[in-house]
Amino acid sequence: MNNFLRFFHHPRAAMVLLRVTLAVLMLFHGWAKITHGVGGIESMVVRAGLPGWLAYGVYLGEVVAPLLVLVGLWVVPAALVMACSMLFALFLAHTGQFLSLNGTGGWMLELQAFFLICSIVVAMGYSKGK
Repeated sequence: MNNFLRFFHHPRAAMVLLRVTLAVLMLFHGWAKITHGVGGIESMVVRAGLPGWLAYGVYLGEVVAPLLVLVGLWVVPAALVMACSMLFALFLAHTGQFLSLNGTGGWMLELQAFFLICSIVVAMGYSKGK
């Protein structure tokens, strides 16, 4: 059994798999912003009393940072930018769902939480060359 379990102990490969998965999945969200714009986000930002131009930060968090994470450049700062982007999303668009469950019993914010936590894990666990 130990020989079988040792097959799965590959921390470097695990970090690559996590980085690539996180970046690609986040890029899908970024692509939606590229093709449909950030008008909806801008209105949420303004309603929150913040300047509307902050909405364009979504391009950093959902396009630029994931591309950097994907190719392995400035991974830690880029992952932290993605985490900040998810915090903005949680507090601007999802505050009413913090204690809500979906139709199948899962937490309404599990996807957002997963992106946030994975971004933090990448930032904490990434080590260039290791």
